[in-house]
Amino acid sequence: MLDNSHDLNERVAVIRVIGVGGGGSNAVDRMVADGVQNVEFITVNTDAQALFNSKAPQRIRIGDKLTKGLGAGGDPTTGEKAAEESRDDLIKALKGADMVFVTAGMGGGTGTGAAPVIAKLAHELGILTVGVVTKPFSFEGKPRRRVADQGIDNLRPYVDTLVIVPNDRLLLAGNKNATMMQAFQMADGVLRQGIQGIADMINLPGLINVDFADVRSVMQRSGTALMSIGIGSGENRMVSAVREAIDSPLLEVTINGARSVLLNVTGGEDVTLFEVQESASIIEEAVEPNANIIWGLLIDPNFPRGQVKVTLIATGFDEEKKAAPAPTIASNTGRESLMGGSRTVAPRPNTGISTPLPSARDSRSSSQPIPVRNLPNPSDVDIPVFLRRSRDKDRPGN
Repeated sequence: MLDNSHDLNERVAVIRVIGVGGGGSNAVDRMVADGVQNVEFITVNTDAQALFNSKAPQRIRIGDKLTKGLGAGGDPTTGEKAAEESRDDLIKALKGADMVFVTAGMGGGTGTGAAPVIAKLAHELGILTVGVVTKPFSFEGKPRRRVADQGIDNLRPYVDTLVIVPNDRLLLAGNKNATMMQAFQMADGVLRQGIQGIADMINLPGLINVDFADVRSVMQRSGTALMSIGIGSGENRMVSAVREAIDSPLLEVTINGARSVLLNVTGGEDVTLFEVQESASIIEEAVEPNANIIWGLLIDPNFPRGQVKVTLIATGFDEEKKAAPAPTIASNTGRESLMGGSRTVAPRPNTGISTPLPSARDSRSSSQPIPVRNLPNPSDVDIPVFLRRSRDKDRPGN
C-alpha cells in the first residue's frame, strides 16, 4: 500500500501523563508550567478544590458519591473505591493513548488507592503503562511508609515499568540549605525529564532514529526501571552526560545488571563520532554482557553548542516480574523509522577496547480485580503536607 508523506507523518505516539492525588497533581502542574511538549496532561483527584487549582487541561474528579469532593482523608481504601466508582470516566480518558505515565505520591489516600486502579484500566486497554511514584520521608512515620509500600505492591502488577523515587534521597541529592520547594522540584524533575526525553525520542526524527516500538521493547513488562537524563558540556561532555544519567542519586536502582537499555543522545551538529562511541562504551561496561541496547542519535541544529544530552532508560533488573496477564490488544503508532540502533551486546572480555557503532536495527515485535490488602488503620497515619507543597496545607487527604 502506498501512502503520501502527509499520511506517513500524521500518526504519532499519544503519550498521556495522569497525576493522581495531591503529589501526582503537583508533578503534572510543574510539567505544564515548564512547557513539556508532545504530551497530554490529566489530573485525577477526590479533592474538588485541588482540582480547581490544577493547571492540567483535563481534570477528573473521582468518587463524587463517596467523598462529595472533600478528599479521601488519607485512606487508600477510599481512594480505591473512588476510582472504581468513576471507572467509566477514567477509561474514557485513557482510550486512544499509546503510552500512559501514572504518577502519584505514595502514602496518602487518593494517590495510593486510585493509582493501581488507573494502571489496571490502562493495562486492560493494552496501553504501555509506566508508574512513577515517590515514597515518604522517614520522618513522616512508619505507618505512612507501610501504606506507601503496600500501595506500590498493589501498583506493580499493573504497570509495565515502575520508577520509584524515595523522598529520603532528596536529602542526599541537594545541599542542606535547599528549601522544601526546591527539593520537591528535584523529585518532579525525574518525571519531567524522563517524559520529555521519551516524547522527543518518539516524535522527533533522529539521525539514528528511536521509535515507539523501541521504547515498548525496552519498557514492556520490564519491572523496576532507571529513567534519567544527563547533560554535559566542555571537553569531556559526553562522559559527563552519561555519568550524570547513570549516577542519578534520586532513583532506587542503578544501571548495574540491566538487561535492556535505551540510550538516546541529543546534541548539535558538532557531535563527533568518537563521542558517540564513547557513550556506547560506557553503557556496555555497566550492563549485563548480553544486554539488549537500543541506541539513538538526535541532531538538533538549535541545541546549545558545546552541550550534549543523554536520555537513559534501563530495565530488566527483576529476575521474575509478578504481573497480570498481558492483554492481546496491540498499539501501533503507524510510523516507520529510517534507521535504528538496536542490538544485543555479545559477551566480551574486559579489555577496555570500545566496540563498533550500532548497525541497523534488528526487527522486533512490540509485543481481576485488585486484591483488597490489609492496610494500616488510616487513623494511625499522619496526614502529611509534604507532597501537597504549595497548596492545601491545612486540609487532610488528597
